[in-house]
Amino acid sequence: MKKNIGILGLGKSGISVANLALKLGNNVFASETATKTKEIKKLSKKILVELGGHSDKILNSDIIIKSPGLSPDIPILKKAKNKKIKILSELSFALLNSKYKKIIAVTGTNGKTTTTDLISKIIKSKHKDSIVVGNIGLPLSAKALTTTKNTYITMELSSYQLEDSPNFKANISVLLNISPDHLSHHKTMKAYIRGKENVFVNQNKNDFLIVNYDDKICRKLSKKAKSNVIFFSKKPLKNGIFYDDGKIVIQIGKKYFQIKPKINIVGMHNIENILASVSAAYFAGIHLKSIEKVISKYKGVPHRIEFVKNINGVSYYNDSKATNVDSTRVALESFDKNINLIMGGQDKGFPYTSLKQLIKKKVKAVFLIGEASNEIKKDLRGVSTFFDSKSLEQALKQASMNSKTGDIVLFSPACASFDSFKNFEERGNIFKCLVNKGF
Repeated sequence: MKKNIGILGLGKSGISVANLALKLGNNVFASETATKTKEIKKLSKKILVELGGHSDKILNSDIIIKSPGLSPDIPILKKAKNKKIKILSELSFALLNSKYKKIIAVTGTNGKTTTTDLISKIIKSKHKDSIVVGNIGLPLSAKALTTTKNTYITMELSSYQLEDSPNFKANISVLLNISPDHLSHHKTMKAYIRGKENVFVNQNKNDFLIVNYDDKICRKLSKKAKSNVIFFSKKPLKNGIFYDDGKIVIQIGKKYFQIKPKINIVGMHNIENILASVSAAYFAGIHLKSIEKVISKYKGVPHRIEFVKNINGVSYYNDSKATNVDSTRVALESFDKNINLIMGGQDKGFPYTSLKQLIKKKVKAVFLIGEASNEIKKDLRGVSTFFDSKSLEQALKQASMNSKTGDIVLFSPACASFDSFKNFEERGNIFKCLVNKGF
């Protein structure tokens, strides 16, 4: 039966789900606060659109599909709730119109994209009818109508998507880690964690929850699970999947296996990502030989401690995806010492003080860019030499001049990109372009 579908927000997911709703035979009306958006050219011309704000026109909808970035407290959503209009996320609407064999869902503060990407590649090695969606690549709504009862769906899910999807259920859920992030949206750490919980709260005894044993918050959360909890760890476990001197060991009940893949991605955090991927793929039924083979060929995802080039004995790494302090901590822990660190951008309201000891121990100098420069200097006063750089290009030149053979130049901002760049991808691509052309 044809319905009136309202789309609130015309980002990538909004455009995608609007087109899906239209293809399903519905009347579609889309509302966006921006006065113009480049994405709109991807929208069917049969869809009615308003730009520049949300009017009451959207209240004529039977269902409103909300952008994950919008606060649930905005006035138009309050009006919709008062009128008892059904409000769905893009993810929920897409799942209602998808077919699948298994859903594998990955969430966490850091490492989601690498883990999702690696799992999807492992699954694809056995099941050709396999897609990867969510925060990585396309929204599920862009692929929903191409799915079949044999499709394996691997998805990366943010706290925004999960908080709007209280009925979400995956066959295999992965909980990587939880540390403070997106608090300007969620307001409290408790609300942020509550959003993450939706990745597993609806699972049952036939499902699996893959959990990082080394993360105290994740370990505590797993006690709420009704599904089979499988722990992974960088240290030996009596029961679980763990890393031991280059080997990945699967020790579940009476079963014992081990593989020793070649690992090409830097840092112990990536060992965690690999362990999570092995765990998810193993319980999805993928043979260990296939898992080992895919990992051994895996080179990682752009902008995540990505090796760019060695120039005159100095190695340059792009970690533009480090949009929070914890991500930069992970990057610093991935190297021994002699780091020339480029950081800064748009401040996200979190203190940088947790980086003090690592910077003091491993960093030769810090080169600052963007709006957060003064805040970073204030929080890290006394632990290193600081240089104020007017641009990313100048920071690279200064870091290069301060480097010698064997040193590392690491671009790990610990900040959002929006003060100077469209997104972290643009920021990282500009860094790589500068390095590849010799600044």
